[in-house]
Amino acid sequence: MSDARTTAAKLLIRMESSGAYSNILLDGKLSESGLSERDKRLAAALFYGVIERRLTLDYVIERYSSLPFGKIDKNAVTVLRMGLYQLLYMPSVPESAAVNESVKLCKKLRLFHAAGFVNALLRNFLRGGKKIDYDKLSGGERLSVEFSCPKRLCDKWTDEYGEENARRILEASIGAPPIYARVNTLKTTEDELVRLLKKDGIKAEVFSKLSGCVKLEKTGDLEKCQAFKDGLFHIQDVSSQLCCLTLRPIVNETVLDICAAPGGKSFTMAELMGNNGRVISMDLYEQRVKLIEDGANRLGLRIVEPRVNNAVSFNEELPLADRVLCDVPCSCLGTIRRKPEIKYKDEDVSELPRLQRAILEISSKYVKVGGTLVYSTCTLSKAENEEVAEDFAKNHEDFSPIVQPLAYADAPNSTMRTFFPDKNGGDGFFTASFRRVK
Repeated sequence: MSDARTTAAKLLIRMESSGAYSNILLDGKLSESGLSERDKRLAAALFYGVIERRLTLDYVIERYSSLPFGKIDKNAVTVLRMGLYQLLYMPSVPESAAVNESVKLCKKLRLFHAAGFVNALLRNFLRGGKKIDYDKLSGGERLSVEFSCPKRLCDKWTDEYGEENARRILEASIGAPPIYARVNTLKTTEDELVRLLKKDGIKAEVFSKLSGCVKLEKTGDLEKCQAFKDGLFHIQDVSSQLCCLTLRPIVNETVLDICAAPGGKSFTMAELMGNNGRVISMDLYEQRVKLIEDGANRLGLRIVEPRVNNAVSFNEELPLADRVLCDVPCSCLGTIRRKPEIKYKDEDVSELPRLQRAILEISSKYVKVGGTLVYSTCTLSKAENEEVAEDFAKNHEDFSPIVQPLAYADAPNSTMRTFFPDKNGGDGFFTASFRRVK
């Protein structure tokens, strides 16, 4: 049976070669690992931490290594990253344990030739006072190393949002992400949910900034707790909840959620509507639509209608709607702290705005005259956000940009809103609101 460090190392090595999403890879491995809950937490902390801080850790390796970085065995680099991560960011781990366990890990991974090298580098780093010298770096290069984020992203956010906002985005992209639950107000209250969760050993408190929202800590396996089984809440980031409140659905309306899976926004909207009306909740893939169906059934939301639908093709079977939520596929740069590998993916996302425009164009055709359309993403990128919304407004005289009132102190009073993660504790998010006028 593997221990926590070996499990984390093997997952990191696999991650390097497969390009899989971290949460899917980790959840699958931990469920079959046989590790204790404590060791699962350690494995997860090391796994996510090393991914999150990879550029910073590699910067340290380069400066303390007697070999050029490219000449170091790739699996030995993984061991070094884990050792350095423990020394720098896990004060609960004794320094001697961080070094000794890294040497043992080399042997468990059959990296016998690297054990001495790993030991020497980590001890040299300790003798140097565990200091990272940023003095020779400036601008985007310094931000890149300090916050372990590719320079191209640091430069992008600096150019688009200014240096101060860019630094805040980067600061908020590091560390454990907050977990929020949306209270199923059809079944319970915020205070009652907090009480029930605490009975199951989950730290919970009412999130004072937003009605119907609870902040969670030390969650463990939430799906095993009775309040989850009873459908008293679903997990939904606060920014995603704000997106639903921006659409402002009310009782007995028809609402379309165009790209809905796994269904969190549909569930919140159905609850806001008092479970009266219609929420047609759609996704391209049948297995993802099944997630919506299962979630709606657990929560007791009978007005949610899961449906397979292609968002880029007009569907004559869909009704005209009072409100349409167009939450499009995006580069997800607002969710980096949840999936830190996103920032390293050097994929070409230049085609995303074209897809987003196409989905928004089709979605607009389902809006009744007088109805509301909200375009949203979970990214921080003007090409996918403001530019798509502005282009839509310019080409659609039948839609007018509107300011949707939002009972939330940090919400800008604007037709387009960017929610920065440092401001509200939620993910980076964008919404643009329109009314069909003819």
